[in-house]
Amino acid sequence: MAKKKNNTKSTEENLWDSANKLRGSVESAEYKHVVLGLIFLKFASDKFEEHRKILIEEGKEKYIEMPDFYGQANVFYLDEISRWSYIIKNSKQNDITLKIDTALHNIEKNNKALKGALPDNYFSRLGLDITKLSALLDTINNIDTIKDNSQDIVGRVYEYFLKKFAIAEGKGKGEFYTPKCIVNLIAETIEPYNGIIYDPACGSGGMFVQSIKFIENHHGNKKEVSIYGQEYTNTTYKLAKMNLAIRGISGNFGEKAADTFGDDQHKDLKADYIMANPPFNQKDWRAENELIDDPRWRGYDVPPKSNANYGWILNMVSKLSENGVAGFLLANGALSGSGEEYKIRRKLIENNLVEAIIVLPRNMFYTTDISVTLWILNKNKKETQVNIGDEVRRYRNREKEVLFVDLRRWGTEYEKKFIELIPEDITKITKNFHNWQQTDYKTTYNNIPEYCYSADFKEIKANDFSLVPSKYIEFIDRDSDIDFDTEMKRIQKDFKILLIEEKQSQEQLINAFKVLGYEL
Repeated sequence: MAKKKNNTKSTEENLWDSANKLRGSVESAEYKHVVLGLIFLKFASDKFEEHRKILIEEGKEKYIEMPDFYGQANVFYLDEISRWSYIIKNSKQNDITLKIDTALHNIEKNNKALKGALPDNYFSRLGLDITKLSALLDTINNIDTIKDNSQDIVGRVYEYFLKKFAIAEGKGKGEFYTPKCIVNLIAETIEPYNGIIYDPACGSGGMFVQSIKFIENHHGNKKEVSIYGQEYTNTTYKLAKMNLAIRGISGNFGEKAADTFGDDQHKDLKADYIMANPPFNQKDWRAENELIDDPRWRGYDVPPKSNANYGWILNMVSKLSENGVAGFLLANGALSGSGEEYKIRRKLIENNLVEAIIVLPRNMFYTTDISVTLWILNKNKKETQVNIGDEVRRYRNREKEVLFVDLRRWGTEYEKKFIELIPEDITKITKNFHNWQQTDYKTTYNNIPEYCYSADFKEIKANDFSLVPSKYIEFIDRDSDIDFDTEMKRIQKDFKILLIEEKQSQEQLINAFKVLGYEL
């Protein structure tokens, strides 16, 4: 007997269905802030009520309205009109949007860690359909956000929604979200175990979330990392703060949303790890005579105003500590640009900063279908020994080497048109990279055609300092092994079958018209 298909929807799917009912009354670019703001409100309230109950059980009832007794337990304090119970009680009222705005305002006012994080007077301005909003509130009300901490229900919902919104918004939008598998690849490659983590274009904060997950998965302590980020768009700046807040992660995002080039919020920062997905091929990012003497370009040519790619690279280089490592994404054009880009790239290679160049498959992003490159820069490629959790890494001197990796044939299809790297892929890729880095690499690493190649400085110089992997990685010409006559006979057979099927379809169509009393 065939198994009955399980049609039970996940919490995330049910919530998405409910949120989609807002379509028509609110633009998709807007309603993500509605949904994520409400999820945050429910989560904050559930945590508050849980801790309030604990205080009462411990005989501390007289302290239940004192914010300090919640803050010290990493719980946000909510006054009476900010609690979910109050919101749901009034969910059918015509002024419910005003009540939600007031609740979010009060929560931010009463909790310093949330300064600048929550939507400001947002709901009342949107002209939401009250019936649809009420239905969404009812759906969220059924979610027990703290039922199972190990399941990270709110984190899952956030991740799911950010991804779905990015897909829905498509090209030209969705810049706030980097696919999870790519972030995992960066984290597992540069291994942000402890120290300062920085993202100069942090979007909704996905890089930080995965960094913390990396630490937890490798039995590290998230208290040993400090997070610094910057984001240009105000609404996305708030998303990032909320995304970290629901996970109990503190971070410094600067005083405000601001342009990293024009208003650097972390001028003197030196980071141990940098993870970033800055805007690709950003044009006119500075005026003709603007940022000419910026200290971030010291020792290099000024990046061209026509494209910000190398502006982003040098911003990150300037913020690396003595042993700092950076993993960031750029469009493939940055691998072989001319003019100032060429001069900067050559200098980066001569300064032994470039560790690895990894070309990713196409169709991994919701904003573009182009192939993208993961750059790994390392301030210290000398021989050294480092403890990564329980593992001792003995790194060899790699100063005159760059690892090239081509992943364009890798990946698994999902959502019909997108490609992702599954966990097994990421494990294989990062293991290969770490094997190459270590002293015993001669027994654990090999150059593999159409996959990876370790190039020395002489080879890179001979290729005029190009970082295009195909100039180094061996390509297998499979056409030379094809028997022409055999292949043509196969094609002949396929076409013969196709022609027969076409003739049959024509006859069926003629007969169908005959039955109706018409001749063709």
